[in-house]
Amino acid sequence: MGTTAADVAAAAARIAGQIVRTPLVAAHGLSRRLGTEIFLKLETLHRTGSFKERGALNRLLALSDDERARGVITMSAGNHAQAVAYHAARLGIAATVVMPRFTPNAKVGRTASHGATVVLEGETLGDSAAHARTLAAAQGLTIIHPYDDDLVIAGQGTAALEMLADEPGLDTLVIPVGGGGLIAGCALVARALRPGMKVIGVEVAGWTSAAQRLAGDAVHTGGATIAEGIAVNDVGERPYTIIRDLVDEVLVVPEAAVETAIVLLAEEAKLVAEGAGAAGIAAILHHPDRFVGRRIGVILCGGNVDVRILANVLLRGLARDGRMLRLAIDIADRPGVLADVAGRIAQAGGNIIEVAHQRLFAAESVKAAELDLVVEARDRAHGQAILAALAGAAFTVKMLPPGG
Repeated sequence: MGTTAADVAAAAARIAGQIVRTPLVAAHGLSRRLGTEIFLKLETLHRTGSFKERGALNRLLALSDDERARGVITMSAGNHAQAVAYHAARLGIAATVVMPRFTPNAKVGRTASHGATVVLEGETLGDSAAHARTLAAAQGLTIIHPYDDDLVIAGQGTAALEMLADEPGLDTLVIPVGGGGLIAGCALVARALRPGMKVIGVEVAGWTSAAQRLAGDAVHTGGATIAEGIAVNDVGERPYTIIRDLVDEVLVVPEAAVETAIVLLAEEAKLVAEGAGAAGIAAILHHPDRFVGRRIGVILCGGNVDVRILANVLLRGLARDGRMLRLAIDIADRPGVLADVAGRIAQAGGNIIEVAHQRLFAAESVKAAELDLVVEARDRAHGQAILAALAGAAFTVKMLPPGG
């Protein structure tokens, strides 16, 4: 029969008081920046940092006494693993989590710290899933699937119930799509309570299984992405049926838009989001015409981003905005030239972050050198003023891309 809006309401009653009721906040800075009215559902505030606790807990609470006694198993390389591990331990249920062998140590460690038995098996999540099914059959364990499960879908849909209770005037929901459990559950709620509401999914380029299936195309996925939380080989069959029938459209965003969205959330809303969590804002950035004049509820589905990656994304954002310049300057290799360059940059209001001489590989003459600088500017116009100050002093300056 599949999941219904009544199942979502039942899930809300079942999990009430056992997870954080996350706030829905008006994002005034982002709204001004993007030209629409945005409300953010802060699923990053759950104990394990993502919405996955909703579905995992709802599924665990529906276990029979016998199933609880035998234990559960799941397959995940990220947020679902931690959600199952945390709530299973809290409920006194033994949990096994199968993760691919390449899973970062930090994620393995966090999952194990909640009390789960972690098994590293397979090169891909599909390999891990196959191994989990083998273990489940051999040991009598109940599988808690990350998204292709009616009770998990119902649990995820409770996020939309809370959003519409807190802000009845919303007319659009923007929701990341990986396996599809979150958008499926939320679409059920939207269609039951606000039939005219737009429900829009978001996938990242390279990982567009839902968009491809909706278009009638064969599914091809792959590629590196910061939005690994929604980098799923194929949307689940149960969620896909709901997406096909109830979701208005699934938009695709490029990797750069996701990075920019992470930066905007940090700067304008003072919020940390992982790549998947920022996908909704990326969609508004990349497809602005779809959202003009609308009151939009965006689910920040997770905040579990590696701090090193976050630092790199923020710095790349500064470079993309023209606030961090990488310059190559041809200079004469003699005393005082570096001081001259530094003085002119300082006089123009720039701040030198990094400096290096290239004598052996970049200079055309043994009496010349290339000076590589990273300079901080207030904005793009200020950066251009710094370049003009150097050019006015007869220095030959090349702007280099952030990575090259």
